[in-house]
Amino acid sequence: MLITTTPFIEGRPVQEYKGAIYAQSILGANVVLDLLAAIRDFIGGHSKSYERVLARAREDAMKNLVKEAEKLGANAILAVDLDYNTVGPNAQMMMVSVSGTAVVLS
Repeated sequence: MLITTTPFIEGRPVQEYKGAIYAQSILGANVVLDLLAAIRDFIGGHSKSYERVLARAREDAMKNLVKEAEKLGANAILAVDLDYNTVGPNAQMMMVSVSGTAVVLS
């Protein structure tokens, strides 16, 4: 599956538009990650734990987006957009939303 953030692929015209597709992944953080992040905030630096959680959520959302495109018979996803948010009471969960246009390229 060809995936791009651009609206077209040079030299590969769109033969058929299958439609807009969406996917998301929501992961809960835990007390240990929150404590480590608080310490990092205090002393400075990157929170590798949260970076790993966000990377996993992004990978899950992208896998789900590909599944949606495959259901429609697409061979590419154009104009992919990723958004990151926190959800839930006290924003304790992280959400990655992804959208794009499923197409068939020549």
